[in-house]
Amino acid sequence: MDPKEISVTAAVSMHPIILMILFGLTVEQTTSLCAPMEYIIHVEKRECAYCLAINTTICAGYCMTRDSNGKKLLLQSALSQNVCMYKDLVYQTVRIPGCSSHTVPFYSYPVAVSCKCGKCNTDYSDCVQEAVKANYCTKPQKPSNM
Repeated sequence: MDPKEISVTAAVSMHPIILMILFGLTVEQTTSLCAPMEYIIHVEKRECAYCLAINTTICAGYCMTRDSNGKKLLLQSALSQNVCMYKDLVYQTVRIPGCSSHTVPFYSYPVAVSCKCGKCNTDYSDCVQEAVKANYCTKPQKPSNM
């Protein structure tokens, strides 16, 4: 076989592989299951008589990541591990009942409006994958009037 024929054959056979890679990168964001999810936060202060159960939304779900086995073939930016994070959020404030007069009885918390997959910024986000096991009350519980 002539060397010119080999190089043409290799270029033609690579074409479907390149298309599959491009298709995979295009579909990545549409297959991510990162969305706002209902969540209950339990809030209490030492100076207050009650614990408050607050219904809110957080960002949770699955984001596509890339296996680092191909790190020699891919750019460093292509090897990032994405997490489900806030795209848009608002803050709401509630009043914790039963607080002493010298205590500020208000608590503000984030409410996820929309979510996205992206790099986790540890400056303002907790990037740990394990669930926090301290979401409970040690005082009598009152539901939020939201």
